Amino acid sequence: MSIIVNLTKAKTIAHERRKLKRAEEFKPHDDIIMKQIPGEDATKAETERAKIRTKYATIQTDIDNAKTVDALKTVYDNASLGG
Repeated sequence: MSIIVNLTKAKTIAHERRKLKRAEEFKPHDDIIMKQIPGEDATKAETERAKIRTKYATIQTDIDNAKTVDALKTVYDNASLGG
């Protein structure tokens, strides 16, 4: 018996993981911007946030464009979304 993976549901799960990972990367920069921490550069933090947004926008596109489960797994693994 073989396991059948629903590609649409798998993409939904990959997007959820992408959002969680992006939030983890945003957190230290969000703290600097929101709390206006003295001695921390808010401009640098926003620059880093822009890099993170670009990185995860690319991953989002790659997930959306995956036509097979194997292609999606490659995106998932290359983006280190698994834990």
